[in-house]
Amino acid sequence: MTAASSAEAEQLTIDQLASRSGISVRTIRFYSGKGMLPPPKLRGRLGLYGPDHLTRLDLISELTGLGFTLAAIEGFLAALPEAIAVEHLVLQRALLAPWVPERLECITADELNNRAGRALGDEEVASLEALGVLERRPDGNLMLHGASILSSALASLDIGMRPDLLRRSNELISRHTAALAEELMQMFQEEILQPYRDRGRPVTERARLRELFTRLKPIAVQGVVTAFGRAVNRTIRDRYTDPS
Repeated sequence: MTAASSAEAEQLTIDQLASRSGISVRTIRFYSGKGMLPPPKLRGRLGLYGPDHLTRLDLISELTGLGFTLAAIEGFLAALPEAIAVEHLVLQRALLAPWVPERLECITADELNNRAGRALGDEEVASLEALGVLERRPDGNLMLHGASILSSALASLDIGMRPDLLRRSNELISRHTAALAEELMQMFQEEILQPYRDRGRPVTERARLRELFTRLKPIAVQGVVTAFGRAVNRTIRDRYTDPS
């Protein structure tokens, strides 16, 4: 197969792009309207999308999972060269991929109620927003930050804990883990990324870096979970063990 025919075979309709990326057609159109995706190639009236569109969608998902706002993602993508190679985007994605990956999805209030299995009140929606699960947009739609965390967030509401306590517990966890994340990122920056940049970002090292970060993340996340569990155990023993 020639390079031209290979490139032709990789062209996707918007429905195929949605299927491959796991992002709805409506959300893809939303991103396109914001200028976050290059326009498709036209074959007659049919728009066709290529590997660069798919990789950019993956990168948008990674940035979303990191908690970037839509405005910040727009700015990040706008700073990338328009003709950037797909392999460069792949490395960007590997370096920026969230350690707890989530996808941003545009849904209506009715769709949120359908997923919740009931009509959610304003206070419940506000609590989900405070927990970082979704954003309410001026047009009335909602940007959902990962369908996988919606069920657990709804379960948190169902246990009867007051919304302000949920928000405070979320803020408490975020505050203390932020310091750990900052120290870890600083170490990775100094020991891994900066030496790579100092060597001129050699192409031969990109695959090794992707593999390194892919394997490092689950190990580090599991280490944090284990350390936190042990710390809670120690706290329980210290608080509730009778010294006599």
